Amino acid sequence: MRKPIIAGNWKANLTLREAATLIHQLKGSCDTDAADVVVCPPFTALAAVAPLLKGSRIALGAQDVFWEAAGAFTGEVTPPMLVDVGCRYAIVGHSERRTQFGESDEVVRRKLQAALAHGLTPIVCIGETLAQREAAQTLDVLTRQLDGALGGSPPDICRRLILAYEPVWAIGTGKHATPEQAQEAHRAIRQWVADRCGPEAGAAIRIQYGGSVTAANAAGLLQQPDVDGALVGGASLKAEAFGAIIKAAAGTGAASPP
Repeated sequence: MRKPIIAGNWKANLTLREAATLIHQLKGSCDTDAADVVVCPPFTALAAVAPLLKGSRIALGAQDVFWEAAGAFTGEVTPPMLVDVGCRYAIVGHSERRTQFGESDEVVRRKLQAALAHGLTPIVCIGETLAQREAAQTLDVLTRQLDGALGGSPPDICRRLILAYEPVWAIGTGKHATPEQAQEAHRAIRQWVADRCGPEAGAAIRIQYGGSVTAANAAGLLQQPDVDGALVGGASLKAEAFGAIIKAAAGTGAASPP
């Protein structure tokens, strides 16, 4: 049985004071063992948020990670730095990194490998643009991105990460994939994992949906058999909305298929 995982990507938002306020609000609504909960503040807030999470069920994650452990890489944050501050997860290959900062599949591969090498669980994002969806290229794009990030890796790598299907056209736009569209993509991703890493890995890997997830649409998405959680953007900045999404995930956790 796959335990749902809800991760909040705060992106470039919140000062230290605002971050602390949000964490205090969230701690009351995240007290569930039916779903894993992660918050991913900006780098500047990680050290301040980490001690506030002690004793709670909320884990700390980073929004990105560099592919080297140390060195002359101005502006980068390395895996040991993230582990040292208390991170357990790191988002890798988010569409905003791919489209706005030119990250390639090879960069995504290097980052996820670095994260794994230092004990972080990477949340690896993949997804198509609107033009690609309209051209019926969604599954081809997902396959290319999966091959680029994971192809050729040992089969056990699929047991050590989380995948996130994030259609680019749904991120920050207010649009979201229908439950049926999300399920189709997630089913194809799971089949890719089963084909490359074995049926047990395919059945076990958790695949989140990301893209304008809200309290209003979360339940419909999370009820799909191959949707194992959500990577939440704007709604994760509001304690009530994020708490509602977590409750929706917790409510589907017991019914999630193997």
